[in-house]
Amino acid sequence: TRQMAASGQMKRSSHSMDKSIILPPDEIFRNLENAKRFAIDIGGSLTKLAYYSTVQHKVAKVRSFDHTGKEAVDEPLYEISVQEEVTARLHFIKFENAYIETCLDFIKDHLVNTETKVIKATGGGAYKFKDLIEKKLQLKVDKEDEMSCLIKGCNFVLKNIPHEAFVYVKHADPEFRFQTTQPDIFPYLLVNIGSGVSIVKVESEDKFERIGGSSIGGGTFWGLGALLTNTKRFDELLQLASRGQHASVDMLVKDIYGGGYSCLGLTGDLIASSFGKSATEDREFSKADMAKSLLHMISNDIGQLACLYAKLHNLNRVYFGGFFIRGHPVTMHTITYSINFFTKGEVQALFLRHEGYLGAIGAFLKGAEEDNPNQYSWGENYAGSSGLMSVSPELYPMQRTRSGTFDMLEMDRLDRQLVNLPLLLDPSSYIPDTVDLTEDAMAREYWLSCFEEALDGVVSRAVASQPDLTDAKERAEKFSQKYQHKLKTLRQQPFAYGSLTVRSLLDTREHCLNEFNFPDPYSKIKQRENDWALKFFHKVVKSLESLNWEERQFSLVKGLLAGNVFDWGAKAVSDILVTDPDFGFEEAKQQLQERPWLIDTYNKWIERLKGPPHKCALFFVDNSGIDIILGVFPLVRELLCRGTEVILASNSGPALNDVTYSELQILTERIAAMDSVIQSGVQKEQLILVQSGSSSPCLDLRYVPEQNMQISNLSGHVCYVLLCYLSAGHKNKNVFFIKIRLDKGLATVVRERHTDLVIIEGMGRAIHTNFYAALCCESLKLAVIKNSWLADRFGGKIFSVVFKYEQPCK
Repeated sequence: TRQMAASGQMKRSSHSMDKSIILPPDEIFRNLENAKRFAIDIGGSLTKLAYYSTVQHKVAKVRSFDHTGKEAVDEPLYEISVQEEVTARLHFIKFENAYIETCLDFIKDHLVNTETKVIKATGGGAYKFKDLIEKKLQLKVDKEDEMSCLIKGCNFVLKNIPHEAFVYVKHADPEFRFQTTQPDIFPYLLVNIGSGVSIVKVESEDKFERIGGSSIGGGTFWGLGALLTNTKRFDELLQLASRGQHASVDMLVKDIYGGGYSCLGLTGDLIASSFGKSATEDREFSKADMAKSLLHMISNDIGQLACLYAKLHNLNRVYFGGFFIRGHPVTMHTITYSINFFTKGEVQALFLRHEGYLGAIGAFLKGAEEDNPNQYSWGENYAGSSGLMSVSPELYPMQRTRSGTFDMLEMDRLDRQLVNLPLLLDPSSYIPDTVDLTEDAMAREYWLSCFEEALDGVVSRAVASQPDLTDAKERAEKFSQKYQHKLKTLRQQPFAYGSLTVRSLLDTREHCLNEFNFPDPYSKIKQRENDWALKFFHKVVKSLESLNWEERQFSLVKGLLAGNVFDWGAKAVSDILVTDPDFGFEEAKQQLQERPWLIDTYNKWIERLKGPPHKCALFFVDNSGIDIILGVFPLVRELLCRGTEVILASNSGPALNDVTYSELQILTERIAAMDSVIQSGVQKEQLILVQSGSSSPCLDLRYVPEQNMQISNLSGHVCYVLLCYLSAGHKNKNVFFIKIRLDKGLATVVRERHTDLVIIEGMGRAIHTNFYAALCCESLKLAVIKNSWLADRFGGKIFSVVFKYEQPCK
């Protein structure tokens, strides 16, 4: 860490926390050497800084060996290399205004160069600090309209961050209930509670209108609270209110009528008059009680006003933000209570995880319009982002042990637009995750412990994947510390990054691995298993061809399930693979549960196969090695023979031992060289490969590529990749072409091919996610449960089989 203060201690006002500012430069203002396009939002007490940077990190690449003119029996199928790649990242940092001068000094000292000479600024403090900013950074301050920045930032987070919006339910478990991201975020009502209240109707990306407001807002609460309690700090005033009893000061309905007023629908504990008792009772009132009464009075007024405007404009999505909210449970509870009361539960009060950044995000976007950030999708980087409650030091002190009073959000550019899979029955109600760990305490404890116990194994594989790099062990230890810290945060605050799920735990681990340049810890394992499995492909195909039709269908399914056993993400399996090197395809078949399976609709599937062939099957594949080669490709071959086109969707980036798009291209090339059915399917474009848009063992069907990722050094909409191979037992070269459409992603291909069957394979994609996913076409979800706890939850045992064939409701 680096201490950033001239004397080691900043001069702070008497009511501020007395502490030095400690900034680990690798955690707070990161990548400043590549920073450009700054923006800043300065409020009454908090500064939010935004900047764009380019991040250089390692990526795992695979390249097929050239086997031309020589036998390739014992050579690896492909070579693995780790290369440097540059990607775009957005940084948003929040800190107290008292730190602004020191932070600007730090930025000035570490900023190497920037493409712009202007910094976009918004917020009430932008004018106050204009001269200081220009002097320190040598950038011209360009002021932007506060409200338009707020709306632009709000649109951005709602579109790009899953589980951005939540409702708050005090004393519930969980208190934070995150909302499913809607395909269309418009229209909505934004109630921004700063010193006063602004109520804005947002109809589209660029169309919004301030339709109302009030002078009774956060400033009113702060000002009157200071007069009533002599408490000058806003956070201290809220803390005081959280300990108070408003009924000691407020006059309730029962105080007037002796009980409820049932004919008017009024309960006895309803507030009849805010501060009503202070006029009639001759006694001292506690500061906490007065603060609580004041908070209720302000919140009820704002809530009623918001409800009236929502009803007037026929809007049912109402988001609350601003300094008054700022993630404080006590303010969120009072606003929620007010909204529920005045709308009789018809409208929910929605809050935003990152509402404090909206102005800075909007100001940044205005300064970056020439790059058109909205043409891309952006993903939250869990490794570089603080949790939800990190802005409330008094309420959640453990969250802030590493970064002092700083709060961070980082987002990585995905280089492609992501859209809903067109085959979802109802995208607005689709929830990918089977279990929400924020709601299930027993499951949460199990999975957090499971990931903690697996950490040493991940570290050892990360080091082993980079044997030639001397710093691998040191980086792996830093990864371990970072991920352990994330797990500790999630134990204390399961809601820190939205709904906690197995998927989010896996994604957080992948983000942390990438942060320390371990792009593919399982690359060597995948390479070895792919090479081994290819040697048995012919034998498996010949064995299948010797069976009659019904026997072959069952053998194909059993082979696919056996292949799915080979999952290095499952500890029970990885232990077997480490201790028993002879464990193979046939041994895996013997481990499978006998029929009837745990979930078994196989008979229904067979009856369907006796009918006309499907037009096109979209197949989300899982693991490398035996799974993809001996399990998936024989089934693909059968579908092609039936006259069904096949789209194989694999991960865009690595995760565990899942097969990636680049690896699948090489495997398909080699299998096509060995098998005429696969070769014909490739040549006639009846078998095509696409990227799923995911770098996770799980699958979120809300985010699939509409277009393929940009590929450098290639132009035009169609390119042909020449694939050369040796026929089995011959020296001559056979040549054919695989057509890759660079402009078409998964969503587009699915529509064009009239896909009528989706196959989802694996525990991550078909159990942890999508188990309940409703599709508008036929679907087949199948997996082997390789975790004894999860099997017990489903009422089975380890290696139980899930075979779930579903037809859409007519």
